Amino acid sequence: NSAKIIRTAVFGLDEKGKVRKTFNFPQNNLNITSVDIQSVEPVDQRTRDSLQKSVQLAIEITTQSQEATARHEAERREQEARGRLERQKISDEVEAEKERKSLLELKVSSMTLENCGQAKAEALSRSEAQRIEAESGVEQARSKAEAMKIEAETELERLRKAREEELHYLKEQNILEVEKLKQIADIEVSKFKNLVESLGRETIQSVASAGQDFQVKLLQGLGIQSALITDGNTPINLFNTAQGFLGSALMPPSKRQRKDSEDS
Repeated sequence: NSAKIIRTAVFGLDEKGKVRKTFNFPQNNLNITSVDIQSVEPVDQRTRDSLQKSVQLAIEITTQSQEATARHEAERREQEARGRLERQKISDEVEAEKERKSLLELKVSSMTLENCGQAKAEALSRSEAQRIEAESGVEQARSKAEAMKIEAETELERLRKAREEELHYLKEQNILEVEKLKQIADIEVSKFKNLVESLGRETIQSVASAGQDFQVKLLQGLGIQSALITDGNTPINLFNTAQGFLGSALMPPSKRQRKDSEDS
């Protein structure tokens, strides 16, 4: 908008109200076809500082709000995953108690058979007693084997369920971490986009057409840590440039703030 105002002031308007493309001095036939703007900034220092602080404050408020929303969502999902894990543990413990009850019943039955075998052996002859004791021993061994089998199967099932829940919990944690990193990257992209939009197309064009020393001073005055500006003709190594941008975007906020403090 400021560039248009300056061009209008230099070239003037034609009959249709559009900015003329040239301005001619009839005295010496000097023909002006273009006007370059070296810098655009408020004259009043307090106005310039207030404008810069307002833009930075708006971007920081938006970034903090998005970070808080992402953090709350991650905490909510983590609590839901922990709740499911606790419910599954309680269910496993109930099933284990049922299996222990069945095991105790089998042990009682085995002891009853053993006592009956001894009573019958005392009442009958030695051979009959030996036969009964042998049958009782076989039955007791079978009961013990069945009880051990049930106990082993119960323990294996409990371990399997616990392992499955642990793997599911770890998977949920990894998903939450990936989503958190993605949201942080989106926040950084949105922050940079908002900064570019707040500067305006004309300001960026002015920076691109200015000299390198003036670009550095202007960007430092706007609070920009890094930027890539090209005139469209100079080749750029996009691989190294993209790695730099991605590394900065994926850096955790605490490390990025510490790095900014060291640079300043």
